[in-house]
Amino acid sequence: MPASVPIALFALAGFSTGAGMRMLDPLLPLVAGEFGVTVAQATALVAGFVLPYGLVQLFAGPLGDRLGKVRIACCAVLLFGLGLLASGLATGFAGLVALRAWCGFFAGAVIPLLMAHVADSVPYAERQVTISRFLTGMVMAQLLAGPVCGVLAQYAGWRMPFLVLGLLTLGIGGLLARHLGAALWRGDAGRGAGRGMAAYLDLLRRPSGRWLMAVAFADGFLLFGGAFPFTGSFLIEVFGRNAAEAGLVVAGFGLGAFAYTRAARHLLRRFGERGLLTLGGAGLAVLLTVLALAPAWPVVAAAQVVLGLAFYMFHGVLQTLATEALPEARGTAVGAFALALFLGQSGGSLAFGLGLTVVGYRGAFLAAALGVLALALWARRGARVA
Repeated sequence: MPASVPIALFALAGFSTGAGMRMLDPLLPLVAGEFGVTVAQATALVAGFVLPYGLVQLFAGPLGDRLGKVRIACCAVLLFGLGLLASGLATGFAGLVALRAWCGFFAGAVIPLLMAHVADSVPYAERQVTISRFLTGMVMAQLLAGPVCGVLAQYAGWRMPFLVLGLLTLGIGGLLARHLGAALWRGDAGRGAGRGMAAYLDLLRRPSGRWLMAVAFADGFLLFGGAFPFTGSFLIEVFGRNAAEAGLVVAGFGLGAFAYTRAARHLLRRFGERGLLTLGGAGLAVLLTVLALAPAWPVVAAAQVVLGLAFYMFHGVLQTLATEALPEARGTAVGAFALALFLGQSGGSLAFGLGLTVVGYRGAFLAAALGVLALALWARRGARVA
């Protein structure tokens, strides 16, 4: 792997931003109690993070292409860490919401820009494997953020997770800056550095670019915002599990995702990109059907682990293809992919919620299964294989 790609540090940066997104899962009741608001009102803290996280993609990609992807990502990590520390010291609810928006804005710039730098530095044949190693940080955040923050809050109050993660994030940002040294300030602005926001038009003029954005939107609609976020409530409302049990079951998804990061090289060599799209997509459709028909919660628990593996088999190929959608402005291309995913996620959560009122959890999971099967077939047909 090229020396210009400190993949372990990149993974740690991914861990910090992923943990920053998921850390509030067990903390909302405690925060609501301290500031005298309801848990429903406290969800503004979640929206306050997620909306800027998605919308910053419009600007982060072109800015990274112009000024240097790692330079902007490193600065974003440090500013994100400062926002976390300030959140732990917040004295009012409105101020905490504003600080969550600050954190979401800077966290959203990190993953796409670091992934684009990986693509600039690693040949395509090795890129998906390298990206899978980079994503280990995000996967571990999904597994650990909720439980660790819950334990810290239980013994030291809800502010402690913000302070601990803030210090960790600043340390990671400092290590990244030190490792890169002069290269950080020299930047890695590329051939498309002068195009700015116009690079989005370049991307959309290409049939492959339009196809990739559409597939990313559907991916977010059916999975990120559709089926996945509702598995916990499915366990609680249909199978009578409590919140802690549901959280542990859902964490099984991260185990499957971690298995993918370890097996990516073998899977890619064995099946190729088209094969992973087909197997991953078909596996997702089958497993969502299993959820819809599950007679007991242990079936859901087992399915969650395999869902994590199948999802990253499918999604990992799309992420790698995004790095080649506009090679002269990769920051913009990966940012556009992330933005399309976010917009699909937002629409999918509304659509799935509406589906619950019409056909219930089982019917909504079946509908998602059919949609994912169609998406997998479409993705296989449209994928460009290197």
